[in-house]
Amino acid sequence: MSMYENLLQFQDIKYRDFQVKLIPGYSADKMIGVRTPVLRDYAKKICKTGDASVNKFLKKLPHTYFDENQLHAFIISETKDFDECVFQVESFLPYVDNWATCDQLSPKVFKKNHQKLLPYIRKWLNSSHTFTIRFAVGMLMQHFLDADFKAEYLALAAKSLEKSEEYYVRMMVAWYFATALAKQWDVAVVYVEKKKLEPWTHNKTIQKAIESYRITDEQKHYLRTLKVAVKE
Repeated sequence: MSMYENLLQFQDIKYRDFQVKLIPGYSADKMIGVRTPVLRDYAKKICKTGDASVNKFLKKLPHTYFDENQLHAFIISETKDFDECVFQVESFLPYVDNWATCDQLSPKVFKKNHQKLLPYIRKWLNSSHTFTIRFAVGMLMQHFLDADFKAEYLALAAKSLEKSEEYYVRMMVAWYFATALAKQWDVAVVYVEKKKLEPWTHNKTIQKAIESYRITDEQKHYLRTLKVAVKE
């Protein structure tokens, strides 16, 4: 059976009809309706088999269905060899066309290969493709806000706004800086104080930070004083 036929075994029509409302650009006839945990478990299962059909599926781009893209992201995320993983990521990113698939693409092997990963993040940040940039900022947020954090990485994330004014990039940058405020307050708050982000992203950063349980009440009160007026 084809991968599409395999996925049909897990189809949930009610879930498909609910999900289609959340993913811009997709209609019901381009969604199968497989729940995310089921897709993730299925990806793990078929990766363990080493079946040639998996590689065949990865090479067959673009996919027709949203669920196929989700499965593709989960398969890549299970890839254990760093170089092979990056190859698969770069082959797939140009075809990523929605926030959900972009955010589900989270390779486990990146966690132990930060220094090898960083040059690729810099490269992806310079892309002209919305979801490649979003992915790059997401990887900065996931892997470089803790032990391997450097203040210069904040500048990398902020600079991505110069490459794209797309909503999905601005939202990810806001998410990144809200997380940075929770993890690296002293350095990150300067970007808010000095209004280094464009107004919409600036205010969205504050909003998301205020919603975070990792930000203290005192910090939230201070952030509220830093909101800026946005022209309608």
